[in-house]
Amino acid sequence: MKLNFEHHQTAHCENGVASNLLLNKGLKLSEPMIFGIGSGLFFVYLPFLKVNFAPGFSYRPMPGAIFSKAAKRLGIKIKRVKFSNPAEAQKALEKNLENNIPTGLQVGVFNLTYFPEEYKFHFNAHNLVVYGKENGKFLISDPVMDYTTTLTEAELEKVRYAKGALPPKGHMYYPTYIPENVNLEEAIKKGIKDTCKNMLAPVPIIGVKAMRWVANSIPKWAAKKGTKTTNHYLGQLIRMQEEIGTGGGGFRFIYGAFLQEAAVILKNDELRELSKEITAIGDLWRDFAVDIARVYKNRNSKSDIYNQLSKTMLHIADLEEAFYKKLRKAI
Repeated sequence: MKLNFEHHQTAHCENGVASNLLLNKGLKLSEPMIFGIGSGLFFVYLPFLKVNFAPGFSYRPMPGAIFSKAAKRLGIKIKRVKFSNPAEAQKALEKNLENNIPTGLQVGVFNLTYFPEEYKFHFNAHNLVVYGKENGKFLISDPVMDYTTTLTEAELEKVRYAKGALPPKGHMYYPTYIPENVNLEEAIKKGIKDTCKNMLAPVPIIGVKAMRWVANSIPKWAAKKGTKTTNHYLGQLIRMQEEIGTGGGGFRFIYGAFLQEAAVILKNDELRELSKEITAIGDLWRDFAVDIARVYKNRNSKSDIYNQLSKTMLHIADLEEAFYKKLRKAI
């Protein structure tokens, strides 16, 4: 039982699953286009929420939000189901395969047997596609991998019912309706407006204001909590930025690619210039991550390093604020 499904590797799992599932139904949209229409750029700081003994940082919206927003703006309907019973979850998945429906799943990363050891951590919002079953093994299209793979029934059940934060609970999803004609121009504009609204939000825990709050907190952590705790917090900050859900630099590069495509579709040269701007900001996020990694590994001999990191992040926040204001005007 192997469905006619085309695997494409992408930079981010949720965008990739969405793009691959829609392509299977005849709608060709790139990963950046899904990401931009779905308002994937985000930043939130939750100091009162502890994740791995550090404050909550996220460079992305809640799992599932990108595909859900993109689908709504394109007039696509998606069915999402969770199951309390693992046997029911497997039965529903197999029924989908029998009905020729490649199916997206939310899973935990830690027990994915085909992942390299260094990529395994407790993160329960990874996405993949099951597109068949042969010899008792499910056929897996994981968009962050450059090849398709398989999982046994037991292995798939384990990752579908991973414990901890954001438990998948057998979550599966798939498109049920795609209109013959999608209004791409309107969907792009809605996606951009929503991104700008989120990143320029007046509340302190979201967008550029949240970035500034984190930046200003770095020297305070060092003064109040000491080097060990501060470095742990910073390690978590760049882990969320560069490892979990792509996040910081990587998301800026994807958004830059989205704006390049959008510039052609909307016939708007200003978006092409802004594409270069957000890509350059992505480079600064990557440099920031490298600087923190040196501090974390005790390879940085600069004095006053925490104030320097704070200034760097404040500078990035200023650049992002200016970018979103220009982007909002451009459309």
